[in-house]
Amino acid sequence: MDRADSLARQYLAAWNERKASERRALVARLFTLDASYLDPLMAGAGHDGIDALIGAAQQHFPGHRFELAGRADGHHDVLRFSWTLHAPGGAAVARGTDVATIGTDGRLASVTGFLDHAA
Repeated sequence: MDRADSLARQYLAAWNERKASERRALVARLFTLDASYLDPLMAGAGHDGIDALIGAAQQHFPGHRFELAGRADGHHDVLRFSWTLHAPGGAAVARGTDVATIGTDGRLASVTGFLDHAA
């Protein structure tokens, strides 16, 4: 459980990091080289692709922050967690659930996201 929660928090920290060089370092530490990301609105692969889609999301939602909703859950090589996206000032504008697979090196190999609610 603690590992699942830690990975989910690191993942959201990457999505919240506004400084490009630091975000890129977080992506490299968190994702395998060939990792993939897929949700209903976008997809990316590898460190460059995932970093680019996080940057695009930040541009689309300036000042917004992701927060972990509850605790992450995991078993074997699968991680599941829910999140909220908060506008500046605190109001939640979206909620989702992500499911990830963890590679043999302990980094995320794939993430599939689902939107549970969008305002």
